[in-house]
Amino acid sequence: MEEGLKKGGLTPEQKDRLRLVARIKDFGEKVLGLKETRNYRTVYIKTRREPIHVVSASPKDRLVPVTWWFPIVGRMPYLGFFDLEKARAEKDHLLMKGFDVMPGTADAYSTLGWFEDPVTLNHLEGSTPNLVETLLHEMTHTTLYMKGQPAFNEGLANLLGKIGCLLFLEENYGLVHPFTLEARKTIEDERLFSSFLAGLLDRPERLYDAPLGTRLKLAHRERIFEDAKKAFGNLEPRLQTSRFRGFGTGTMNNAVLLSVGIYHRYYVLFESVFERKGRSLKTVLGFFEEEAREGKDMMEFMKDKMQAPSSGRPFLLCQTILQPGTKSLLQGPHPFFDR
Repeated sequence: MEEGLKKGGLTPEQKDRLRLVARIKDFGEKVLGLKETRNYRTVYIKTRREPIHVVSASPKDRLVPVTWWFPIVGRMPYLGFFDLEKARAEKDHLLMKGFDVMPGTADAYSTLGWFEDPVTLNHLEGSTPNLVETLLHEMTHTTLYMKGQPAFNEGLANLLGKIGCLLFLEENYGLVHPFTLEARKTIEDERLFSSFLAGLLDRPERLYDAPLGTRLKLAHRERIFEDAKKAFGNLEPRLQTSRFRGFGTGTMNNAVLLSVGIYHRYYVLFESVFERKGRSLKTVLGFFEEEAREGKDMMEFMKDKMQAPSSGRPFLLCQTILQPGTKSLLQGPHPFFDR
């Protein structure tokens, strides 16, 4: 990193963010309890790293993902490609088989400790809060990653990334700095959108479970999708950031809902665990690491043992990014899709 700062080519803002990386990494490891690794000790700034092109799919009459199996990580609900044409070919293949499809891009990803992940220009081009959240998110994946359980993995990383980001910014910039205020607004928006999404996904799940023919289900689901767009239109003025801008403006289908749901559906549930564990991320992480040793389905465990707060009382830390946005190969920006 010292060599990268000396060689030039970075803007003053990018240099400031690069200097922060070591402090973010130290905070994550010592304060939050994230695993110590050699990740983010080097920087690659020759060129902007190309994004990963992501394709996910789902049957039209069931809210379940198409999955692919890989060594180490198990079954995953998406495929990633470095080559755009290969991603488009897979998308077309899935469409021909009659699936709903969600194409997108991911600007950040973790190799789960198998390789030394560098800081790249992608990390430095966003805002400072986004850099903090992204690194803590990816460091969480390296610390605890359950094979074949993407909703748990992303939900936990979402929690650690967002609340850890706020704690870091409060400690380093103060309670009223614009960076800190941005992080707090991001959490408030996440909570609103998560609650909205949970209610939205309940409707097609009930429809697909009903004893109706496929044609009737497909007709009813379109009404649900249109209702969802209108409902989000009513919610959008309450959002304080642009994180979820674009939701509902493009094609809405089962694959889109599932892709968004992996990252955002259970945030309120994870936040309830955080509150029950004394609002300590380190305690939350230790709690999940202990439970994960038994190899259980962590989302089912959470649903059985934990209940999200039902009072509607705002959650406050200290008084209180997938995330890089993504672009659909078809419909334009989808900032709500994470990494």
